[in-house]
Amino acid sequence: MDERKRDSIVAYLQRRMAEFGISPEALAASIAKDQAQLQAARFRDAMGHTWDGEGVPPLWVVQATSAGQSLEHFAIAEAPTKAAPTRATVDWRNDPFAGSRLASVKPERAEAA
Repeated sequence: MDERKRDSIVAYLQRRMAEFGISPEALAASIAKDQAQLQAARFRDAMGHTWDGEGVPPLWVVQATSAGQSLEHFAIAEAPTKAAPTRATVDWRNDPFAGSRLASVKPERAEAA
């Protein structure tokens, strides 16, 4: 996105926030609250509805369990710890084709008739 377009969008959002009386602090607080609710969620359905497992179950949980679905089906898996992605390593020292013609020649493609 070019900077002129970005500045235009920012100005539009600032005007709309002023029009509705929304302060940047209120917006930040709302986003933080939504993030906290998402982190506290223990169950989620396919539509994105969440439930923390406390209190009265929401209607989507009641309907699903009444239809025979187990509550564990909707359990949100724990977020895995952020580890560096690992790539499979290849030990080229044990390559039986190293240095041979098979290691450097690309297979010929069959010509279309």
